[in-house]
Parts: sequence; structure tokens; C-alpha cells
Amino acid sequence: TMLVGAGGNAGNQASVRVIRGLALGSLNENTTAQFLAREFKMSLALAAVLSLAGFLRAAAFRTPFPETIAVTTALGIIVLSSICLGAVLPLLLKRLGVDPAHSSTSIQVVMDILGVVLTVAVSGVILDSGFGAAIIGKLSGGG
Repeated sequence: TMLVGAGGNAGNQASVRVIRGLALGSLNENTTAQFLAREFKMSLALAAVLSLAGFLRAAAFRTPFPETIAVTTALGIIVLSSICLGAVLPLLLKRLGVDPAHSSTSIQVVMDILGVVLTVAVSGVILDSGFGAAIIGKLSGGG
């Protein structure tokens, strides 16, 4: 729930910022690239902060190290992707002639589905593969 919820909330906030910019006229063809660059930087920063919080939470509850790494990695990827999608979706809807305000609810649904898919994929790579075992070994000091 923490992973998927964080993605939906972060994506919705990004979507609201874009919708507000479009409504106020501060987001237009001249400012879109700068705005999206700022949103991408924000997504990196927020993903890092929330990943650290997720890591500390998992460590505080004594979650085994491989699972802690899987949760932390999945959380970072989910938040990063949700903010990027949340920023782009209203612009895409506007270009298609659809009210950009629909993106707020759409991003929640998209991130619910994508969040589960990303969590399963990341957990599979980290917990059930040789690559994941090598990463866990390096991070835990085992080689």
C-alpha cells in the first residue's frame, strides 16, 4: 500500500501543478520544456527522500536486507515514474483535445496498476535472480 499510494499521490500532485499552470497561463509552449525539466528534478529529489524514508521504515521493522532493498528500489522507481507521468499526462490530454483536469483521476488508476507491476518486476529482479543476488552481496559487504 505504501508503494502504490506514494506513486498515486506523487503523480496526482505533479498533475495538479501542470493543470494549475495551464489554467493560469503560466505553462505554455514557451515554458513547457523548463517546467518539465523542473518536474524531472523534483521527481529525482522526491524519489530519493521517499526511498530513504522507506529504507529507514523497513530497517526499523527489521525487514530482511534483500526485501528492504527491493522495497526501497521499487519505491524510488514508482515515485520517479509517477511524477514524470503526472507532469506529462495533462499536456498529452490537452494536445488530444481532452480536458487536462481528467489527468488527476487517471494518474491514480494508472499508478495503481503500474505500481503493482513495477513492484513485482523489481522484486523479481532483486530477490529471484543472479543479478539481484550479486547486488545484495555487494551492498551487504559479502563480495
